[in-house]
Amino acid sequence: MTTMLHTLAAVGPMAAAWGAHSLWMRRRLTAARRDPLSGLWTRDAFETRAAHTLARRPHVAVILCDLDGFKAVNDTHGHAAGDAAIRSAAASLTDALTGHPGAVAARLGGDEFAAAVPLTDPLALPWLLGGLHDEMTAPFRHAGRDLVVGASIGAALSSDLSPAVSRPGEALATLLRLADEAMYGVKRTGGGWHYPAATTPARGTTAGRRTGRPGTHTTHRKGAA
Repeated sequence: MTTMLHTLAAVGPMAAAWGAHSLWMRRRLTAARRDPLSGLWTRDAFETRAAHTLARRPHVAVILCDLDGFKAVNDTHGHAAGDAAIRSAAASLTDALTGHPGAVAARLGGDEFAAAVPLTDPLALPWLLGGLHDEMTAPFRHAGRDLVVGASIGAALSSDLSPAVSRPGEALATLLRLADEAMYGVKRTGGGWHYPAATTPARGTTAGRRTGRPGTHTTHRKGAA
């Protein structure tokens, strides 16, 4: 018994230290998957979690949001104001998803955000998008003044997809393209939100993004028509 007590006394601190180290490592790994400015998930972490949600929920809205007038805020009021706009948009996105258990939100980069939101009733999607747009376009406070950015929001619903698109990763890629098309369509009309209920992307994909989207290009071979 004495030997056992001595052994436990020796091993106890080591086990506690290992437990603390494991907790620290988990926190570091989680932090590495978070965008440091917005606090939202990064693209890779979002795609993993969104695919997981799509595999388990019958109605999932995939949403893309892009801020309008973000460059003007940066140019006029400085990069600190731009950072404040990003943080405000992230907080608005988080607030709008409250009440939707299992929702995943991310900052994809720059002033672009994404979310995968399980819905009990798909008919609630327009109200979700309208509320999100109102949240994201509300004034935010920076350096003693109220500033405003616009938002263009596009969405696609998993239950609108063809049953042939059954793999979660494939479904997510398709939904992101559909949401991207909807988002840029509404951006061309001055912002707002749009849910077209389409099932097939109207345009192709270049490097994982909608062909023709800023930042994409196609390479034409010589002699190609």
